[in-house]
Amino acid sequence: MATTLRLSLPRLTTSLGLMFMAGAAALLLALPAHRNAPTFPLPQTAVVPPTTLLHRLDGEYSRAGRPVDAPRVAIEIRKPLEIMRYQVSAADYARCSAAGACKRLDTPASRGDLAVTGVSHADASDYARWLSQETGAVWRLPTDREWAQAAGSRFVDDARGLSGGETNPALRWLADYEREANRKAASNPAPRPVGSFGANEYGVYDIAGNVWEWTQTCLRRVSLNAAGRTIGETSNCGIYIVEGQHRAPMTFFIRNPKAGGCSVATPPDNLGFRLVRERSWRDRLPASLGRLLPA
Repeated sequence: MATTLRLSLPRLTTSLGLMFMAGAAALLLALPAHRNAPTFPLPQTAVVPPTTLLHRLDGEYSRAGRPVDAPRVAIEIRKPLEIMRYQVSAADYARCSAAGACKRLDTPASRGDLAVTGVSHADASDYARWLSQETGAVWRLPTDREWAQAAGSRFVDDARGLSGGETNPALRWLADYEREANRKAASNPAPRPVGSFGANEYGVYDIAGNVWEWTQTCLRRVSLNAAGRTIGETSNCGIYIVEGQHRAPMTFFIRNPKAGGCSVATPPDNLGFRLVRERSWRDRLPASLGRLLPA
């Protein structure tokens, strides 16, 4: 005599959830064991919560052929961001160089606790790759938008007040010169120990200090018509955005910004970086399983 098996929906959901958990556990057990913990201290990180940014978009904008400020728009960020509390230090970078995974600096730092400077975008990318291999986590440069999220109240909006209606370019050049001269007069370019410029509301240190930070955002050039609508956009991934006291586009192989490579404004004092840590699928698995199971 045939037997009919009837399961209620909640019981079926629970059964499927348990089966999924068992399968996931089996998969984790079948994977190779975790690598040995690295012999050096892991980077300290801060978790920046989701937020809505009133953000000046990256890129060089022009309207009807004349330079204008990029639009400032509200951007909703729905995911938290895990980012290094401190910029990568000279000692941190020296470990990568000693392992043969990073190019040696042209001018090594006098102290290991100084923020590493004199690094190109390629150097920063090499370090991220090495740190990912050493720790088993995924580390990468932040995007311009992520850097702004992490900067919080310390993000510098460096709009020049250009609407496209200026008829005398000399006035814009003079305004730029005065602004940059005031910045330089107020700054000391000598690299300092990490943490010297204090923390923002998220516990992220040295934002907008005297070390500019590489991002993975390529330079965009955007053309607007007289009504402000986009009519053309190009992207150049040989040039990346660096963030600090002001934005600057920088050629990827430049280590010393004073030697060239910055196409607008006064060059940054120093080039350094910090990294974002991406959550792996292993990190996300417990939360995902929890959502599958009934309360």
